Amino acid sequence: MSLKTEVLTGGFAEPVFHAQSVFKLMMDAMARPGTLQTVAPDAAPPTPLGRAAGAIALTLCDHDTPVWLSAGLAKSAVPQWLCFHTGAPVTPEKAEARFAFAEAGTTLSSFGLFATGTQEYPDRSTTLIIELADLEVGRRLALMGPGIKTVTEIAPLGLPDTFLRLWTENRALFPRGIDIVLTSGSRFVCLPRTTKITATEM
Repeated sequence: MSLKTEVLTGGFAEPVFHAQSVFKLMMDAMARPGTLQTVAPDAAPPTPLGRAAGAIALTLCDHDTPVWLSAGLAKSAVPQWLCFHTGAPVTPEKAEARFAFAEAGTTLSSFGLFATGTQEYPDRSTTLIIELADLEVGRRLALMGPGIKTVTEIAPLGLPDTFLRLWTENRALFPRGIDIVLTSGSRFVCLPRTTKITATEM
């Protein structure tokens, strides 16, 4: 497939209807952290951007939402694809990004380098979308907090060993902080900044 074809194709077949569908899934996933969701509208973004991540980008990104891309994504056809389908500008500055996308295997540094909002406007923060190898066969993590009745578990495969420390630092900023979406293929799970995450016994 040529670069031009990759850029011009892969969007939603029915943009308004499909974006509404994905937006509803996102809202439900944010309200119920740890709930696995599957994107039905089939976005086909250029590799290495996954299908769920691509659908989220098509739904949430526009000309008013600067996007940061990890190195592997930035070197691919993804920046041009995003620009063509959403109009979103790509920024090299994490602190300017409303949305950030990282391909599988990306090294994660401090989440505080992204926009964490302000005390008055905590929503002016970055949502980080991280692609992983799988969401159900990795290290088990226990989630607690708003939207979770007692405790729920997820088992993402591919998160770095530093993730729990980085997340604890992020939660300490509340009401500021970033929100995270973990994606794998056409599936995703949301981790809003209010969620407490701990490792469970193996």
